[in-house]
Amino acid sequence: MLRWLIGGSREPQGLAEKSPLQTIGEEQTQNPYTELLVLKAHHDIVRFLVRLDDYRFVSAGDDGLVVVWNAQTGEKLLELNGHTQKITAIIAFPSLEACEEKNQLILTASADRTVIVWNCDTGRQVQKVSCFQSTVKCLTFLQRLDVWLSGGNDLCVWNRKLDLLCKTSHLSDTGISALIEIPKNCVVAAVGKELIIFRLVAPIEGSLEWNILEVKRLLDHQDNILSLANINDLSFVTGSHVGELIIWDILDWTMQACEHNFWDPFPQLDTQQEIKLCQKPNDISIHHLTWDEENVFVAVGRGLYVYNLQMKRVIACQKTAHDSRVLHIAKLPNRQLISCSEDGSVRIWELREKQQIAAESVPTGFFNMWGFGRVNKQASQPVKKQQENATSFLLELIGDLIGHSSSVEMFLYFEDHGLVTCSADHLIILWKNGERESGLRSLKLFQKLEENGDLYLPA
Repeated sequence: MLRWLIGGSREPQGLAEKSPLQTIGEEQTQNPYTELLVLKAHHDIVRFLVRLDDYRFVSAGDDGLVVVWNAQTGEKLLELNGHTQKITAIIAFPSLEACEEKNQLILTASADRTVIVWNCDTGRQVQKVSCFQSTVKCLTFLQRLDVWLSGGNDLCVWNRKLDLLCKTSHLSDTGISALIEIPKNCVVAAVGKELIIFRLVAPIEGSLEWNILEVKRLLDHQDNILSLANINDLSFVTGSHVGELIIWDILDWTMQACEHNFWDPFPQLDTQQEIKLCQKPNDISIHHLTWDEENVFVAVGRGLYVYNLQMKRVIACQKTAHDSRVLHIAKLPNRQLISCSEDGSVRIWELREKQQIAAESVPTGFFNMWGFGRVNKQASQPVKKQQENATSFLLELIGDLIGHSSSVEMFLYFEDHGLVTCSADHLIILWKNGERESGLRSLKLFQKLEENGDLYLPA
């Protein structure tokens, strides 16, 4: 484990003159993460981080190793060895409410076609399932029914003892890429460019059998679905490889909003930058989504967009937030957003209010989607007038974390212990609030001097 003090700014290699990437000065006065700990345990790409509690997290990746860490000190607590190939999915597995012994469990799935239940307090392998016909790509736990689901080429339902309760028939060779729970004992599975709604049927009196029924297929996406998330009690959202974003009603599964105009920028946006943006699928893929009570935050290619749920429009964007595709984003307190990218960067943004100039035209093109669909010229007049006088925001870069040498896959945020990032460089970095750490070191020194009686000088 290495501790570094950090500072300065990054000049993207070979892109200093070509890229419109926003940069930040050397001071970075609003960036609290001025110290870092480098954690070494993995021997291949580290793709997953899972929070266990307020002071522990788990990492996993392509070496098949699962490691439990202390988020405060960076100490490696446990190494969990059991998989022979890369980890493909991982989730925390809640303990039973009625159980006196509250052990922290996790589920891990691997390309070796096994799923293992681990006890993260002892490092013990609780149980292992090896009967899968394909690699499990996603896992989810349904608290209310107390079952967990595995998604591969089919969808399987399991109980806590790892008994198979029921399963679907073969769905697709590409497999299920994402799963979320929705009301009425239903789940949504992303399979290629389709969404499939399944309903779980629990045993009723006189029957011990579970069942899983396909209820509906939603065929509105034109390309593979990369992101799927619940955004509130009323809606869930999906984003695809070619930039389609659809918001769905969570109860009747109808489209609340959609956009299919991404590849055809409007004439008034006929600029070289907009044309270039629409040429590469990777530049428009919606790879990750996150949300809070007010906004949905969307990673679109290399850019970041903020959509306000109440105003039903984009209120801020950074079209080139990174030099490469954004892989993960998360909302922090105090209107801050963190993003990480294939370019190895981790950046901190702050959502700041600005007054939109009345004569300023409202952006269209791809993010015409935030107006929810095509509208004719007459119908758009009141909307345009309203937007001209509306308050808009900007995403201001306040921190650029320099540490990884390769793609940063994801991160975790701990309010008291800092930020954890994992990367294709095989490293995990624990970013620390330098001011807070300095205060803690001073406090420890003071306490040690007091214990030794060195604080009291002779008269």
